[in-house]
Amino acid sequence: MPPKSFYKYKSGAMKLKKKKAENELIKSQAGAIFSYFSKQSTTSNVDANVDGDGVNLDGDVDVDVNLDGDVDVDVNLDGDNVEANVDVNIDEDDGANMDEDDDVNLDGDNVEANTGPNIDIFDPRMWDGLNPNMINVLVEKGPKWDLTIKKGPRDKFGRRFSSTMYTRTLENKASCDRDWLVYSKELDKKFCFCCKLFKDGISKGCLDDEGYADWKNASARLKEHEVSLEHMKNMKQWYEMRKRLNVDATIDQVAYAQYKKEKEYWKQVIFRIISLIKYLAKHGIAFRGTKEKLNEKSNGNFMELVETFGEYDPIIKEHIRRVKHDDLRVHYLGHNIQNELILLLADEVRLEIIKNIKQAKYYSIILDCTPDVSHQEQMTLIVRYVNVNSNPIKVEESFLGFLVVNDTTGKGLFDVTLEELERLGLDVDDMRGQGYDNGSNMKGKHQGVQSRFSKTNPRAFYTPCGCHSLNLTLCDMANTCTKCKTFFGIIQRIYTIFANSTKRWQILKDNVKGLTLKSLSTTRWESRVESVKAIRFQVADIREALLQVGENDDDPLIQSAADSLANTELGDFSFLVSIVIWYEILAKVNIVSKKLQSKDMILDVAIKEVNKLIIFFKEFRETGLANSIKEAKEIAIKIGVDPLFPQRRQIRRKKQFDESSSEPEVILSAEENFKVNYFLVLVDQTIVSLEARFEQYKEYEKIFGFLFPKKLRELEETKLKSRCYFLQDALKYGEKSDIDADELFLELKLFETFLPRHITSPFDALAHLQHDNFFPNALIAYRIMLTVPVTVASAERSFSKLKLLKSYLRSTMTQERLNGLAILSIEDDILENVDYEVLVEKFATKNAKRASRFV
Repeated sequence: MPPKSFYKYKSGAMKLKKKKAENELIKSQAGAIFSYFSKQSTTSNVDANVDGDGVNLDGDVDVDVNLDGDVDVDVNLDGDNVEANVDVNIDEDDGANMDEDDDVNLDGDNVEANTGPNIDIFDPRMWDGLNPNMINVLVEKGPKWDLTIKKGPRDKFGRRFSSTMYTRTLENKASCDRDWLVYSKELDKKFCFCCKLFKDGISKGCLDDEGYADWKNASARLKEHEVSLEHMKNMKQWYEMRKRLNVDATIDQVAYAQYKKEKEYWKQVIFRIISLIKYLAKHGIAFRGTKEKLNEKSNGNFMELVETFGEYDPIIKEHIRRVKHDDLRVHYLGHNIQNELILLLADEVRLEIIKNIKQAKYYSIILDCTPDVSHQEQMTLIVRYVNVNSNPIKVEESFLGFLVVNDTTGKGLFDVTLEELERLGLDVDDMRGQGYDNGSNMKGKHQGVQSRFSKTNPRAFYTPCGCHSLNLTLCDMANTCTKCKTFFGIIQRIYTIFANSTKRWQILKDNVKGLTLKSLSTTRWESRVESVKAIRFQVADIREALLQVGENDDDPLIQSAADSLANTELGDFSFLVSIVIWYEILAKVNIVSKKLQSKDMILDVAIKEVNKLIIFFKEFRETGLANSIKEAKEIAIKIGVDPLFPQRRQIRRKKQFDESSSEPEVILSAEENFKVNYFLVLVDQTIVSLEARFEQYKEYEKIFGFLFPKKLRELEETKLKSRCYFLQDALKYGEKSDIDADELFLELKLFETFLPRHITSPFDALAHLQHDNFFPNALIAYRIMLTVPVTVASAERSFSKLKLLKSYLRSTMTQERLNGLAILSIEDDILENVDYEVLVEKFATKNAKRASRFV
């Protein structure tokens, strides 16, 4: 067989084999051309088809950017044809929104998609990726030293960074600052500022590249570096460039001046946008309408305020002009930027609260739950602590957010709360109090939230809500007998008969000129005093209105009901006495409840108020009925009712065969029957219920009572010492103890001699301790006592904001936005003190860089 070279023409198999080898070579070189015009690799799918035997690099590169998510690169080369299609898909979920959030950089041949957070130009980790404008800012301002860092963490050899490295000692013992030296606490490394920015070519040392962390040889390395020729050249370049920037004498001074102008413009715009967001959030006003464009109807309160600002403010006026004429691709008026700024402001407020809590060390939690309009169970988290930074010292109850809970059992609520506390960086071991309502899932002794926290930290004292306990006391009173239940039924019927008709309500208004009738609250019993009060002081006018309804109404059922209420109920002397009794009870309980709801309510005041209430009922038991009958007689005479208790027919019980007929049968008069079977039952039940429901206050009085200034002066030394040991045991868990009993005893003995006689409040006593600052154990004891919560009123107040923010028309609001708006609205005093300069600076820097590409 002849050799292959013998044949003039190649066979088909040989041609196929050659073609296959050429295709494999082409595939192996596919995409290599992009290395000539792409500085940064991008995750992409590359399909290249090359026809021909060679590659000619003389050609055109076309880059088409589709802002909806695709980047298409077409490369057409002269000579042999090379086509490369690069599709870069930007996922929308990762932030591909050119109007608000994304940063697409088209500098020369570089195709870059940056959706990350704002860059901190003073962080050495970011210096390799800075653009020229950022480098100009960094050169002009210079590196920043964190002077709070005196020492860094130790390495495996026990060596570490020291702030003394910032200073160079000369041969004559004089010193000068190494203003080029930068320490990164995140990396625990030091860098040369000028060499890292201006290095030319290959890195010659760690100081100008990845950082230097050999602390054993750090001093020698610094001396070697600062006298090197390369360092001197970079220092000169830095100083000369900074000088030119200060006098606007750089080569790109026109572009840099435009950049600074744009930066200042965006700074002013964002500052005004933040002010608008702060105003709407603080007052709980809705932001958005059905549209999000300027000068259109129903575009929402935010857009309306922007338009109003534009009528008077030149900055916003110019911004609106740019938006209208499509001069801006980024305008920061959409809902995305609203959410971002709301969350940033809320984070600033929350960080300030967390900082105050950590400075106070000890804190208590207050929890309560309610369903929102979208039928999600929302649990509010309130933290109570002593604010040591305020002057004078005061107790704060700060809102930290709403938590969605799907499991409302004790375990479910405990797990959600514990996870949130860990996320906020609050140590459960520092918790010294728990405040919940009287629900079984909260206060349960075995499976409730309080029992689970108590097992984790026995020093977290549980206190049932004082206002809720008062409310349950009134419920117990109302359920003591049938007459009590029917009394409030009559009050509600009087309101209903007028409220269900505008004509009948007008009759009421014509006759009653003072207090208006109110419906009974189904949850807050102490607020029923307003319903009783309106009838108590206007019985004659209301009775006259009922009589007119009975005469003039067209509905016979309404006529009958009105006549019955006017003549049978309001015409009954026992009902008049009952309304006087209930008004006195509800008015007194309501006053105590309002006092307990204050944010700075503390244990000693709460104990005093509850004890006063119990004493009131004990005295009312003796004299209350006689005084009530006297006032009821005046009302009865005024409305023409006989001021006597109605005499009921005596029911005589048939005696059994073994009962003696000589035993006298006890027959009570109408007034005595009212007293025994109604008044005494009512008051006795109240006293028993108050003592039982506020028994926990007595336990706390045993633990902390001796710290009250008045009692502290009265205690003997032996009793004072025993109470100190009792408090030490209460604040001890395992080997950990908050105080030392012996030291506390000596401090309190000395403190009592210094304490002025006019001071009776623990607040004032704590202020003296804080001022003197040499009673550490006493200071801790007072702070823990003031940290224990009394009510959950702050949690109830946060629900008012919840209903205002997440209404029927805003039911699809996200949980993050809800929490952001809620914390800005509730903690508005902290919001007013937030410094927005850093926030505005970051936004302005980012947006000036972004806007310069499109304007």
